[in-house]
Amino acid sequence: MTDPNALYPPAAALADEKVHPEAETALEAGTEAPPGAPQERDKPRSLTSDAWHDLRRNPIFIVSAVIIVVLVVMAAFPGVFTNKDPRFCDLNLSRQSPSADAWFGYDVQGCDVYARTIYGARASILVGLFTTLAVTIIGGLIGMIAGFYSGWVDSVLSRVLEIFFGIPLLLGGVLVLASFPSGPNTPQLVTVGKVVLALAVLAWTSLARIMRSTVIQVKHADYVSAARALGGGAARILRSHVLPNAVAPVIVYATIVFGIFIGVEATLSFLGIGLQPPVISWGVAINDASTYIRQSPHMLLFPGAFLTVTVLAFIMLGDAVRDAFDPRLR
Repeated sequence: MTDPNALYPPAAALADEKVHPEAETALEAGTEAPPGAPQERDKPRSLTSDAWHDLRRNPIFIVSAVIIVVLVVMAAFPGVFTNKDPRFCDLNLSRQSPSADAWFGYDVQGCDVYARTIYGARASILVGLFTTLAVTIIGGLIGMIAGFYSGWVDSVLSRVLEIFFGIPLLLGGVLVLASFPSGPNTPQLVTVGKVVLALAVLAWTSLARIMRSTVIQVKHADYVSAARALGGGAARILRSHVLPNAVAPVIVYATIVFGIFIGVEATLSFLGIGLQPPVISWGVAINDASTYIRQSPHMLLFPGAFLTVTVLAFIMLGDAVRDAFDPRLR
């Protein structure tokens, strides 16, 4: 006759199998359980925690994040990296090559290129930061409204989006800044604000399209239908259910486009219509060095290298974030 205990083990035996002493001790000590000990099941993770779990193990994310942190510290506290005044110039030192006294040499005005490169990070990063924030707010709001309400609201907003989408970013920035030029006496904040406004007015369309398509997918989900059935208002559904589940692609795009805006600002400054002296930025430094590329290449090399590394770091960071947040790439 079959032993009942073989088919239905006692509760004490089940408890021993459920929590193995060696596995419990290893978990408390923060080490791996020895071979043969039962492993604890992984707890379910959210999309954000799962993405962060992958990002911490991605060397591209780590390298780009370290570079960006250094650049942000450089922009916020330039005095940590140099004790020289970037506005102090001596014409007797004009276009001298790098040396022990000036690691990056001197520009055409006799200013220290290293000091101006360090201080130039602030204006360039501010333009990228404020433009990204403005584009995210404008494009995210318009795209969310168009995708959620559909109907005539979507039709009107989509036609407006198509009008702005047809204007090239660089050409539109040239036209706007040429119409409202800045001079030597224009405050630095106003000059930066003009560049940010010119870029934000024209660059929000791509993010609006991303947000619109994501919201259209999310609003048909079961949890949104359940929220409607329970009497949730449109504002509450957008804030509590739609936006949290549609924001991931926006974060990815904003991370990538941050570096692109820095590059566009440098291009506009190189053309002489972006940031203007006395503002110190990498684009202004490249513009000043454009006439002396053959005679004094160091004037262009170092600001251009910092600009390239910055743009590349943000693009690499955006690619890593995209890979972490996109379930199809897992």
